[in-house]
Amino acid sequence: MGNSGSKPETYSPELEKPWRTFDWGQKEALKKKLENFPLSHPDVKNIKILVAGQIGAGKSSFINSVDSVFQRRISSRALVETSAGDSHSFTKNLEGFPIRSGTKTLPIVFKDIMGLEADALAGAQTEDIINAIFGHVKNGYKFNEEQALTHKDELYTRDPALSDQAFCLVYVIAADKVGYTDNRLFDKLKIIRRRISNKGIPQVIVMTKVDEACPLVNKDLRKIYTSKKIKEKMDFCSLKIGLPLSNIFPVKNYHDEIDTKDDVDVLILKALEQIVQIANDKLVDIQSD
Repeated sequence: MGNSGSKPETYSPELEKPWRTFDWGQKEALKKKLENFPLSHPDVKNIKILVAGQIGAGKSSFINSVDSVFQRRISSRALVETSAGDSHSFTKNLEGFPIRSGTKTLPIVFKDIMGLEADALAGAQTEDIINAIFGHVKNGYKFNEEQALTHKDELYTRDPALSDQAFCLVYVIAADKVGYTDNRLFDKLKIIRRRISNKGIPQVIVMTKVDEACPLVNKDLRKIYTSKKIKEKMDFCSLKIGLPLSNIFPVKNYHDEIDTKDDVDVLILKALEQIVQIANDKLVDIQSD
């Protein structure tokens, strides 16, 4: 039994090298770039970004976290439900959140909507999300889980201006729920993806709660791109929704902190930079048509 003294191989949760190159010292450079980002169409003064996601995934928290980075303090402009037992979306109305840095307003507006749910008559209706992206839904519209907005409603815009439209859809997905999400929810996302892809609207995934999904990352956020678990979850989302890994960004939202942290900030800023660039590419395409 020559092998009786050999030690069994142990599983390592960490890759030997990061699978995505990331500069953890780029926070201030990214902030400055976003504060002075030039839009590529004269008729568009700010890029509207629609944020969708399953209830509890952290879409409103992501908006607050972006705001926190630029305010250099914890922000809570987008209201967040803190009741662990509530299984319904806290966001009921379509609302826009401009991003400010000090006294300067950035050319970025997040549009927050009701959360998605698996059941057909629960959460935001796919048609409402599609209409909101194309600028047909006015701010203040209260989502109806049983009936999507129609062209007959007062808050429906028949001929939206270019500036009313969103130029990127962000799917917010909680990393700790990846693999346990109802397939009916992914089916809804696929419907939305097909409809807006026909119009060339770019989409990205922001994967939240990475610290809750991986003990390695919970201890050290800088392990995010060496974590096997996070990489597997990103691969799963890419396969399920049909987006390339280059359009998936893992982040940690601010949740129970009372001060901002550089490592949390830089992940959020890098995701935002990519979102804004992708959205601006759509403006370039429109301008050149």
